Amino acid sequence: MYAVIKTGGKQYKVAAGEKIKIEQIAADVGQEIVIDQILAVGNGAELKIGTPLVAGASVSATVVAHGRHDKVRIFKLRRRKHYKKSQGHRQNFTELLISTVNG
Repeated sequence: MYAVIKTGGKQYKVAAGEKIKIEQIAADVGQEIVIDQILAVGNGAELKIGTPLVAGASVSATVVAHGRHDKVRIFKLRRRKHYKKSQGHRQNFTELLISTVNG
């Protein structure tokens, strides 16, 4: 069984036993969280699609770790204008271990 969840402005396809990295949420390591914004739930050939959310569906997960992604380099250059700008960014994430998918 799998589900399509919405968190942090993004959508993720998850199944039980998977690890995913999502936008950082305020939860302690080891804490059990429940995600109730489920857009779709599938089981083999069956697929329930919400309008916009599936009623009564939820995904439970455990927070494994918090961290930061690799650095993304931003480099701007205007040729022949003596303009160079270099910048970097590291986005925070929360790693989740999906326990169960209830649909």
